[in-house]
Amino acid sequence: MVSILSQLETLFELEMHSSQFDKHFFSIFRDFSQISVRYDAEYRAVWCYHKPNPRPVFSTEMLRELRQMQQGIMDYFEQKDPDDEPLIRYQILISKVPGIFSMGGDLKLFSSLIKKNKRQQLLDYGLQCIDTLYLNSVCMNLPVTTISLVEGQAFGGGFECALSSSVLIATRNSEMGFPEIKFNLFPGMGAYQFIARSCGTQTADKMLATGDIYSAEELFNMGLVQALCEADEGIEFVEKYMKEHNQKANVHEALLSVKHRLYPIEYEELERVVELWVDTAFGLKEKDIKLMDRIVKAQENKMLEELHITRKRTHHDRRFIDDSITFPFTDSQGERVLADRRRKTDRRF
Repeated sequence: MVSILSQLETLFELEMHSSQFDKHFFSIFRDFSQISVRYDAEYRAVWCYHKPNPRPVFSTEMLRELRQMQQGIMDYFEQKDPDDEPLIRYQILISKVPGIFSMGGDLKLFSSLIKKNKRQQLLDYGLQCIDTLYLNSVCMNLPVTTISLVEGQAFGGGFECALSSSVLIATRNSEMGFPEIKFNLFPGMGAYQFIARSCGTQTADKMLATGDIYSAEELFNMGLVQALCEADEGIEFVEKYMKEHNQKANVHEALLSVKHRLYPIEYEELERVVELWVDTAFGLKEKDIKLMDRIVKAQENKMLEELHITRKRTHHDRRFIDDSITFPFTDSQGERVLADRRRKTDRRF
């Protein structure tokens, strides 16, 4: 198969002088530190890979970069010629960490802010989360379909992030859930709204109140996961999904618009829930905070374990590396490099 970067190179070679390729389009693919953004010309898709460090959670830096990526897409649509076919039809969220989509919110930050009684900073973090998830849930108010590909574990805020996409695709070996109740907290960045919109409030009550972990197949049967695929076939499955989806894109977009009208996600409601979440967090007892600290340590160990396993894999299996290059970029000579011209690039980068 032709690599994503080779497709990007081909597109640039064919349409180098197109007015569509301006600073707004390029800004989507800037050099981030906590995410890696790639463009797939064949499917007109923006692939956004989580590459968290040192723990597989949503740090403030990752949230900031996700929001910048979204803003780049919105700026592109705002400035493009209305008569031009858009270069973007899909945005996919995926992880570079094998086996982990995301462990959710930054519990280490939560613990620190609670101990220091910094309520406003914790509220700012929550608002940062819903800013990103809200835009993803409404497809940035653009003719773009948002997709999450979960290959492994998605817990807490990681599950919320996956649910915020219009389409959630998961490998059969994946598992998801909201364990926050274990330390007397609840997922406050949209979980209840996202679940209720798909399955109703009774299901939302049960999932958030029990802290149970669900298999991808169970969530598929509940209607929260839209499609299942085999392990190690996630990217190929998403490509197949986009190809089939694109054949009836107008119908799918219309149905999605109807869903958003009948079951809207209101930002103001998300904001009020975040405020309640902060109040609840500041009511936690010392034993609850100590449990959060133990979970942080477990996350760090899990990350080290996955990184160790990753280093043993063959080149084509490795995704979690820190020296990958985002195109376009400016080299040491000041030249603009638009795409990787190597023909044997790894499709996962």
